[in-house]
Amino acid sequence: MELVSLPGELIVVPTHLLYRAQDPLAVQLLFHDSIQGLIPWVFARDLLAAGTRAPSGTGDVRIWPTGTGTEAVLHLLLSSPHGSAHLTTSLSEIEQWLRSTYQLVPTAEETQALDLETHLTRFLNGTP
Repeated sequence: MELVSLPGELIVVPTHLLYRAQDPLAVQLLFHDSIQGLIPWVFARDLLAAGTRAPSGTGDVRIWPTGTGTEAVLHLLLSSPHGSAHLTTSLSEIEQWLRSTYQLVPTAEETQALDLETHLTRFLNGTP
């Protein structure tokens, strides 16, 4: 991904997309920072998918596409109490990656693959 800086300059940000069948409703963006290590952002897979087609999201994560064809770009605006980041990446690459996640766990099977009891236990115990 590329970070859009204030003067309009693009800065490459090493990023890894992660999807786990054990957590089928979520996707993770893992940003590699030489000082802090991996910095994760977790949000809904459906939000990412919706953002590939039209402006989507409110609050911490906003996603929208621009352009057409091979030049199409996906924009992600990530906000936190510490600041915000406007990132861009290839729309077609994200769409391809999303297709692979839906092959792994189709939308109709998300809740079947979700281990709610384990997640609830972790939440109630305050563990990640």
